[in-house]
Amino acid sequence: MKITKITLWHVPLTSHETYHMAVGKTCDTVDTVVLRLETDTGLSGWGEVCPIPFYLPAYANGVAPAVEEMAPVLLGADPVGPEAVMDRLEARLIGHPYAKSVIDTALWDLTAQAAGLPLYALLGGRQVKDMPLYHSITCIAPDEMARIAREAQATGITQFQVKLGRDNDWCTDVERLTKVREAVGDGSLVYGDWNCGASRLEATRVGRAVSHLDIMLEQPCATIEDCAAVRSATGLPMKQDETAHDTQSLLKAHTHGCMDAVALKLSKLGGLSASRRARDLCLYLGAQMCIEDTWGSDITTAALLHLAASTPADGLMNTCDLSFYVSPRLDENGPVRRNGRIAPPQGTGLGVSPDPASLGKPRCQIE
Repeated sequence: MKITKITLWHVPLTSHETYHMAVGKTCDTVDTVVLRLETDTGLSGWGEVCPIPFYLPAYANGVAPAVEEMAPVLLGADPVGPEAVMDRLEARLIGHPYAKSVIDTALWDLTAQAAGLPLYALLGGRQVKDMPLYHSITCIAPDEMARIAREAQATGITQFQVKLGRDNDWCTDVERLTKVREAVGDGSLVYGDWNCGASRLEATRVGRAVSHLDIMLEQPCATIEDCAAVRSATGLPMKQDETAHDTQSLLKAHTHGCMDAVALKLSKLGGLSASRRARDLCLYLGAQMCIEDTWGSDITTAALLHLAASTPADGLMNTCDLSFYVSPRLDENGPVRRNGRIAPPQGTGLGVSPDPASLGKPRCQIE
């Protein structure tokens, strides 16, 4: 089997409600980049990457030039065995993990289709029937956030990410965490996420003010060292996100004692190949994992669900249904949440296949 054609589309995804994060970061309508690799056997593999603004060193318009640079390695290559292909791409173009992630997903899709297997079978085998979801609560007024939490809980959700830091008022962040914690009651997981938007002092003040509650903190500061200091000062468990982007950063956060949990995002790590290696390292280190991606729709959701389904239950904290937060859907037959949980798609490969006609005019085609 040989790759014969590469097609890229940009598809605008609109959040069902504007998503507010710390220090003025918002997510409303952003472009997701969809990639299809066609082969001489008639099989096609799909990938998706959706960088959101002001979040990581990645942007949607950077994907096509990077893919064009890597195209000479891809065209004519056998897609079976994604990690070998990705090694050759790394030799061609150093870095740019977000642009490589969209290719890596498509390679895994093709490999699993060629094997006649669902993708999770190649990532470690089916470990769980379905996976728990968390619900991310946009950073707005505390009472409204508590209302959103109650509504999500009524659908079966038991894990809640509370966005913090929008208004640079640590007392309001304390109120946000307190009211959401009270709204969902004991037993549910509640964690406050600053997306690197807090100072060490601010995060420590918030953490100490809610230390009597069952709360976890997520990525308050931009460095692992500052996150570790907040972890030590507050005694609250800590989840890493933005600072967890490769093996070295995972080991560093573990060594500093501030990686009780970690978000593994496909595009941040560089795709399924790198994310699978990170997953296995976190299992060894004993860190609970949220397996997800930065943003996107059905293709990246399917990819992360296959990785999550192949992860032992004792290491999987939760996963994410990105398609739930945006429109349009890329594949109306993609997986849907049920009672706060979700399962990977059925069928071979990713199990999702968008209609190219629905994606609009391609951004570029290379063959």
